[in-house]
Amino acid sequence: MESSSAGTGTHTGTAGGGGRRAATRQKLYEAAVTLIAEQGFSATTVDEIAERAGVAKGTVYYNFASKTELFEELLRHGVGLLTASLREAAEETEARGGSRIEALDGMIRAGLVFIDRYPAFTQLYVAELWRTNRAWQSTLMVVRGEAVAVVESVLREGVERGELSAEIDVPLTAAALVGMVLVAALDWQAFQSERSLDDVHSALSLLLRGRVSGSR
Repeated sequence: MESSSAGTGTHTGTAGGGGRRAATRQKLYEAAVTLIAEQGFSATTVDEIAERAGVAKGTVYYNFASKTELFEELLRHGVGLLTASLREAAEETEARGGSRIEALDGMIRAGLVFIDRYPAFTQLYVAELWRTNRAWQSTLMVVRGEAVAVVESVLREGVERGELSAEIDVPLTAAALVGMVLVAALDWQAFQSERSLDDVHSALSLLLRGRVSGSR
């Protein structure tokens, strides 16, 4: 991904060879996501990915059977990082005794932080969600489901605790919250870059808490 501090790759390894392989995969992820975001999947070649990553072309094929497999693993890796950040935000709120609304608010902020850190991946991920003829479509649906499931879990807990209305459609609301963060963050970066992350978070927090109508 775009940041060298993005964490471990999808396939973890032990110290030594496994650690070197994870580092190589990380370089390939970073190179692939940048190139594909810039010029599209079809126009990006393995040679370009290898050159951008600073490795030999054979290294790409040692780690991934094809460019398609590399991209599929990139999606798993990136959305996995997003899912982990959402889960961590919810767990931190739970640990300090916060409400489920506070947990959702913390997850919104965690999502914004992720997108601010990995804008090229986020742009790529959102674009791929609208395509239905890709080889990795089933993988994309699985990893998307994992991210949304974290939000669903918090929503269900909120309903069970009486913090949220029992009338809400949990799956649809969870998908809407994730989508809101993704689209709002991309709009922020593309058209309102002068705003701070705190500004954007505050605006989305008001939406979450039902304060846009002016009623208390």
